[in-house]
Amino acid sequence: MWKLPHFCTEIRSLSYFLCTRHQELLYVARASWLNNFNNNSQFNANDRNINNHNRVRGIAQLAETLSQHFSHMVVYRDLWKELCSYPNLVLAYRKACKGKTLKPYVLEFKQNLKNNLQQLRTELILHCYKPKPLQTFILRDPKTRKISKSHFRDRIIHHALCNIIEPLFEKSFIYDSYANRKTKGTLKAIQRFEHFAKIVSRNYAKSIYILKADVRKYFDNVDHLILLSILKRKIKDHRIIWLVKKILSNYSTAPGKGMPLGNLTSQFFANVYLNELDQFVKKELKAKYYIRYVDDFAIVHTSKDTLQDYKDKINQFLSENLALTLHPDKSKIISIYRGVEFLGFKIFPHHQLIKKKNLRKFFRKKDDLCLLHTKKKVDYDKIYDFMEGWHAYAQHANTFTLWERIVLPFEQKFCREVSSKEINRGLPKKRFKNNTSQKLNAPLNVYK
Repeated sequence: MWKLPHFCTEIRSLSYFLCTRHQELLYVARASWLNNFNNNSQFNANDRNINNHNRVRGIAQLAETLSQHFSHMVVYRDLWKELCSYPNLVLAYRKACKGKTLKPYVLEFKQNLKNNLQQLRTELILHCYKPKPLQTFILRDPKTRKISKSHFRDRIIHHALCNIIEPLFEKSFIYDSYANRKTKGTLKAIQRFEHFAKIVSRNYAKSIYILKADVRKYFDNVDHLILLSILKRKIKDHRIIWLVKKILSNYSTAPGKGMPLGNLTSQFFANVYLNELDQFVKKELKAKYYIRYVDDFAIVHTSKDTLQDYKDKINQFLSENLALTLHPDKSKIISIYRGVEFLGFKIFPHHQLIKKKNLRKFFRKKDDLCLLHTKKKVDYDKIYDFMEGWHAYAQHANTFTLWERIVLPFEQKFCREVSSKEINRGLPKKRFKNNTSQKLNAPLNVYK
């Protein structure tokens, strides 16, 4: 007859074995171990009899639980292998060239695609990958920004990295973080803001206040060491950390600080970095109605004093933990009835308007591009991209009459032009020669 002390010894042996062996061996050991007991004619692991008191059934469940646990952990240990895999690099290439398939640098890379991807893979495996210098230019729409553009091969690496590590962090992000995430965006953030305002004000029946804040020079002041320490909490593979260091070291505004605007990795790291703030606001301050879009965030509350207390504590947290500060001029507590400027719009209780400053910049930029096109210094692709992007931005506000005023002269001026983006999409641009009402409606279909 099988004895209990021996049974306990087997439990300890099994636990040690499961914790110290490879995943494939777990299933073999578990199956053989259970089979040894099932071969005993006087003992059945599935019987609720006096001899076993359901103990072996519990061990079987333990084996299954531990095997599942370690199966999950293997994914984290093999991150580098997954990152360097050829299928992951192919997927990264497809993402990097999305919307840019007719660009000269994409066509050049595509001519010898397999060899180029294999070269990138080899550089990663041998730890000899080195990013190329960034191409920097100034963008003034709607405000002046310094954009740093990575080489195409480096963008593939960025996508390959994010393909692997982004899912690890996505579940830790709060719901109301809306920048650079799937199913999120500017429109969803504004809709969520309006929803919060209606709830707190009870459909605008009572006064509410908004803490609208902005982190001062956020991307320029991101501390590399703090960012790496946050990443290391989830990523234990030192090779992944090595690649992150390579990407971060390619740009700096000060020793050990700064991330370039325009990189996919910068957008992702920005969310990881300020997720610390999100968790502080939600867990420590218990602020229920909180929204963040990159470094802009808003908190809705009925008490102005409470919001002032939030502001002071947030500023202290940023300074002590993230080496950041709030912008003194852009961080204010405002009544919703005065209009709150958020994500380029001025939001009132029942409507939204585009900021006048942004409108002036739009018309100035449009006129400049049209003038350059007349002098044959700019092709139609650049004008089309500008109009399409701005329409996607402006449609979130009450701009119907504005677009009627903008679109008709634009269609008349460029009635014979077709962009490469339209050709690439396989969507021919509609032509309307006689019907004015059709002309007004056409761009709304084209630019959506």
